[in-house]
Amino acid sequence: MTVFSGLTAGERTLMVLAAVLTAGAAVCQVADAPGVLRFVICAGALASVAWLVGFSTEIIGTRFGPGVTGVMQSTLGNAPELFVVLFALAAGQTIVAETAIFGSIFSNALLILGITIIVGAHAAPDGVMRFGHRLPNDTATLLLMAVFIITMVGLSGYANDRASHHLVAISVVGAICLLVVYGAWLHAYLRHDIRTNATAVQDRPHPEAASVSFRAAIILLGAAGIAAAFVSDWFVGAIDPAVSSLSLPKPFVGLVIVAIASNAVENVVGIQLAAKQKNELAMSIIKNSIAQIAVFLYPVLVLISLMFATHLTFAVSGILIGGLALTAISVWQITGDGEATAFEGWALVGLFVILAALFFFE
Repeated sequence: MTVFSGLTAGERTLMVLAAVLTAGAAVCQVADAPGVLRFVICAGALASVAWLVGFSTEIIGTRFGPGVTGVMQSTLGNAPELFVVLFALAAGQTIVAETAIFGSIFSNALLILGITIIVGAHAAPDGVMRFGHRLPNDTATLLLMAVFIITMVGLSGYANDRASHHLVAISVVGAICLLVVYGAWLHAYLRHDIRTNATAVQDRPHPEAASVSFRAAIILLGAAGIAAAFVSDWFVGAIDPAVSSLSLPKPFVGLVIVAIASNAVENVVGIQLAAKQKNELAMSIIKNSIAQIAVFLYPVLVLISLMFATHLTFAVSGILIGGLALTAISVWQITGDGEATAFEGWALVGLFVILAALFFFE
């Protein structure tokens, strides 16, 4: 196709590899191949699809700006979590649903953000990764609002007071409040980003040349987003048989392995962009993903769960409450001033390792 004529030989090879691995993952799923084989093929497919999302996102970012592009890419990247939690709720597995949600927040906010900061700081001439401070502070505010609701519901449950007998109703009210606040923030954030990007485009004398057209990038991003949703679901299905021989505990699998796998798109894309010193877009993708899971995806799933026999609420274990609260504070402390150094990235990675160790022994 002429729309893809600008691709380099390496880019063409990676696109073919993504198509082959995705097809291989589908064949393994249909043929009910051994768990380890499915695990390996799906992992390769996820990595290649993640590269494709990053490639197309970078091109789209030259037209829309980091804010709009970050929201678009985060929405596609978070699609696997939506499917995984819905399937878990339909099967009555509330614990799986909770660990998938919280694991995604922890992996993005600690592990992936930390690695992105490390890579971005090393790529910067002075060793400091710089980015706008508005989005990190907004993300911290949204996370703290989620922490407030989850903590209040949790304390009510531990106290066994009168309100604890109405956790579903309280969770519905909290979900609606979170969605309204997120909608108000998103509207203002995107309007500001569009205005800022319009000014930047006017002041940019020589726009960056892209390998493919904007239209082709949209097609690639849509196809890669759909593929990522399916491959992530197949990958999650292959995890249990692949790790059963290692006797790994379920909380660890849900909060670490499944979370990292289902967020493979953001994992690769954010790090790729940080290495190229496209810090605004890298932070936009990761920060939008964190906020979207906590105050959009989680509340939406609470409301959707009303249609199932098993209801998802904001009542979770004390370990998850404490982990989310300390994660919100840590992320704000490190990124709230609009700059970060490598050691701060290592600190976030260290916090994730501590959490992973905790859940390994649960």
